Amino acid sequence: MGLDMDRLSRSAKAGLRSLGDFIWPPRSLLTGQSHVGPGLIPPEDFAKLSFLNGSGCRLCAMPAESDLGDATLCGACAAKPPPWQAARAALEYDDASRKAVLDLKRAGRRDGLPVYAAWMALSAADILPAADLIVPVPLHYRRLASRGFNQSGWLAAALSQRTGKPFAADALVRRRPTPTQGGLTARERRRNVRGAFAVRPSRADRIEGAHVLLVDDVYTTGATLSACTRALKKGKAASVSVLVLARVVRPTDVTI
Repeated sequence: MGLDMDRLSRSAKAGLRSLGDFIWPPRSLLTGQSHVGPGLIPPEDFAKLSFLNGSGCRLCAMPAESDLGDATLCGACAAKPPPWQAARAALEYDDASRKAVLDLKRAGRRDGLPVYAAWMALSAADILPAADLIVPVPLHYRRLASRGFNQSGWLAAALSQRTGKPFAADALVRRRPTPTQGGLTARERRRNVRGAFAVRPSRADRIEGAHVLLVDDVYTTGATLSACTRALKKGKAASVSVLVLARVVRPTDVTI
């Protein structure tokens, strides 16, 4: 009897979902257009995405012509390694993925979070097992109050839910408001966020000795991620790795 009721419940839920999709067709995460069929990305849109899947340079996630496994490094990272020990990215930030990223970042569209978390978990499959704690890049409290959400916090929470890894939404604090990084050069970005982050004193015990997975939506120059990593290391984190939804690959892909 209990099994029959469970089947009926699942069947009813599936029927309601189908009815809902008929009345309110899902909007593609990539185009915003309504489409017929299951899922948030129709096949023709999905085919346009460029997945990085943890390949490329192991320190900055920049695609490489040939993948040599853990030995894959780009010239920039070989010359000057970043402060973290590994970086992974799910997608290339390009014309196909831009709307999905910006709808999350600026419009607060949340329905794609389970999908994004799945992609991110896949791209970080080799570094996730060692992570003790997932920490998002924080917003300054004024920007958080005006925007109402932190997209990096949403991604970190979705990743935590998918993987079972604990996450601390407020482990890092942005100590001062900083102008948006959009339109700045790499040097200006580094200067803009230098010393802007710190470990929240009430979360210091969770950071000390932990292998931290630092999560953000987009990796552009790495300036913000570097500043956050240094703050985590100052807070005595055992190690820091980086995971992002999208990685800017071409100089033209910086309209974020």
